[in-house]
Amino acid sequence: MIAALKFLHIAALSIWCAGLVGLPLLLARHRPADDQHRYSRRRLVTHVAYVGVVTPAAVIAIALGTALIFLRDVFVPWMFVKLVLVGLLVLAHAWLGHVTLQVGERQGAYTTPHPAPLLIVSGLTMLVILLLVLGKPLVGDEIVPAWLLSPRGHPLPVEEVPR
Repeated sequence: MIAALKFLHIAALSIWCAGLVGLPLLLARHRPADDQHRYSRRRLVTHVAYVGVVTPAAVIAIALGTALIFLRDVFVPWMFVKLVLVGLLVLAHAWLGHVTLQVGERQGAYTTPHPAPLLIVSGLTMLVILLLVLGKPLVGDEIVPAWLLSPRGHPLPVEEVPR
């Protein structure tokens, strides 16, 4: 069962990451001077890709990844670093949604941003996530701020259980 969940997680993640690379390039092809036919075709492709393919893949990848964390009991520091980086991918995804919406609602009055910054951030984030998952480095607890290790900054009333 875990192998099937991992397969589906990786498949959904691959689609999501491909969308995070392909959509900025596709959105950059929108031009304010495009004729109605060309604009409508590109608009339809970017909208359907974002709403119908990339976003469902992102939701499935995150849901299956969360399930795998609990099923495999992977509560180690490198996983929390990975989750922060996944949050960065979610922000990139949200930015793509914003640009897709602006292109659709402001035809001719919106110039899409250059795709390079988003591609660099997304690509580097994906690479670091891949290295974390494949390498599973020993990351110490010192990377976590002390205020995150206890509720409201107060020590826990119970003794720590040795690992």
